[in-house]
Amino acid sequence: MEIRKGIAVSPGMAMAEAIVLDAEDYRIPTRYVEENFVEREKELLERAVEHSIAELKLQRDKLASNYGGETSGILDFHVGILQDHKLRRELHDLILRKKCSAAYAVSRSFLALKRRFSNLKNTLFAQRVKDIQDIEKRLLQHLLGEEREDLEHLTKDVVLVAHDLPPSLCAGLDKTRVVGVVTDVGGLTSHTAILLRSLGMPAVIGLSDFTSHVSGGELVVVDGRRSLVIANPDLETIRRYESEIQRIHQFTDELVELKELPAETLDGLQVQLMGNIEFPYESEICLRQGASGIGLFRTEYLYIRAQTEPNEEEQYEAYTTTIKGMQGRTVTIRTMDLGADKYTQAKAFEPERNPFLGLRSIRYCLRNLDFFKRQLRAILRASVHGEIRIMFPLIINLMEFRQAKMALFDAMEDLEEMGLPFRKDIPIGIMVETPAAAIMCKEFVREVDFVSIGTNDLIQYTLAVDRSNERVAPLYTAAHPAVLRLLRDIIITAEKAGVDCSLCGEIAGEPVYTLLLLGLGLRQFSMASGDIPEIKKLIRSSRLTHARKVAREALKLETDRQVHNYLRDETRKLLPPEVI
Repeated sequence: MEIRKGIAVSPGMAMAEAIVLDAEDYRIPTRYVEENFVEREKELLERAVEHSIAELKLQRDKLASNYGGETSGILDFHVGILQDHKLRRELHDLILRKKCSAAYAVSRSFLALKRRFSNLKNTLFAQRVKDIQDIEKRLLQHLLGEEREDLEHLTKDVVLVAHDLPPSLCAGLDKTRVVGVVTDVGGLTSHTAILLRSLGMPAVIGLSDFTSHVSGGELVVVDGRRSLVIANPDLETIRRYESEIQRIHQFTDELVELKELPAETLDGLQVQLMGNIEFPYESEICLRQGASGIGLFRTEYLYIRAQTEPNEEEQYEAYTTTIKGMQGRTVTIRTMDLGADKYTQAKAFEPERNPFLGLRSIRYCLRNLDFFKRQLRAILRASVHGEIRIMFPLIINLMEFRQAKMALFDAMEDLEEMGLPFRKDIPIGIMVETPAAAIMCKEFVREVDFVSIGTNDLIQYTLAVDRSNERVAPLYTAAHPAVLRLLRDIIITAEKAGVDCSLCGEIAGEPVYTLLLLGLGLRQFSMASGDIPEIKKLIRSSRLTHARKVAREALKLETDRQVHNYLRDETRKLLPPEVI
């Protein structure tokens, strides 16, 4: 049994056999074979080994002729491993004993080999792990050919284990039988993590090299509450998690009854709970979860998932579908927030040294006005179909906001010239997601119709922590006293000005922060739709007087650890410990 601690994306739990994807999306498709196929698998293995050796010798000879024997000698280690009679015997014995596929035998044997080299104290030998991985991949390519993983046609529930997952792959996981996700890299609010959370997918990320320590077919537990991943759990652990998962399912079933009930505290305060979405079809999911509207439509995913840049008509159709799907409820559309860790597939941005501080979001849009106005025209045309608001991201000064509004007015003029209808008095707001915007909030609320706090970036920029970097993940926390004070100031400033204030960062859907945000004065929360029932349950179990006390006490604390522990303890008085 191997236990690893990582970064929990969502608090759920899952237990299933693993499928392991490498960087080229190969996986081991079959674990067991019929008795009469054992000899065939042994023959396939020998053929793959011989082909691999032949390839390596050819590459070695080319290196020797071009660069000399010292360079070509690097591949001698690869050839030596494949020619090792003990390893070949071990692979054959595994196929015969376990009646497993050749690919599975390679995966199991090379996993053990990588572990042995990793544990060697000699640095030179420990570095050979990458060579072992290269040899394993070469063998699998010969065994599997061009066969790539097709996650949409799985026949049983699985836990997906990968070094990393691009947002484009995550976006399609809801159509698969993947019940949990584990990755070597990633941060709590990387956009991969946000998508996994929006899908309600139990996931633990930032595990460094977990893919090197698990094989396809092994049982894996994903524990989002404790931030743990367990490979090959023992019987006692399996029974314990079966019991906990059952209790979580029972609690989730109870939440269904709250769908039609308001998010109202015991002392009569009504709160709006809205959904964060990436795609139009999610509007239906939000309604099923009891959302009072869409607080954040991340429109950039229309670009990321598409093979080519969507034209104005395609964007108009997407926005119209979303608006109609919400049946009269407000939809807040954020303009494109491309850049940093979000790119289009067909047209990537040029690499930047510090992409989160670079040409991204509103900056990119203002540099590419034709691109920007195409989206604005599509949003304006869709505005005649329901209640919508436009929100500009990553605004840091009034000049940017005014330039964005000018682009919007230009788009309105374009539509007037074309004779196309649109709503002229559409509400315009901004994301407050930088310290600059937070400090300048008094000036912004004089010109905007609403503000929405984007805590994902606000925390990152306030604490100088890359939110997608697992190596500094422990430093990224909304519980930092500086973040709490910024949240308090923004909410109070908006309230005094009579301007709507919502919060659409990931902490809106984290129960541990609900009492704090209520106590600070927040009345509009926007979150992944799957989080709405649990947050509604917590609000309906709380009192505003208690929430205000929690906020006051939290603001007195000096460290993020003290804040988090205090908020967790107060929340556990209202919700079962299994979900906190």
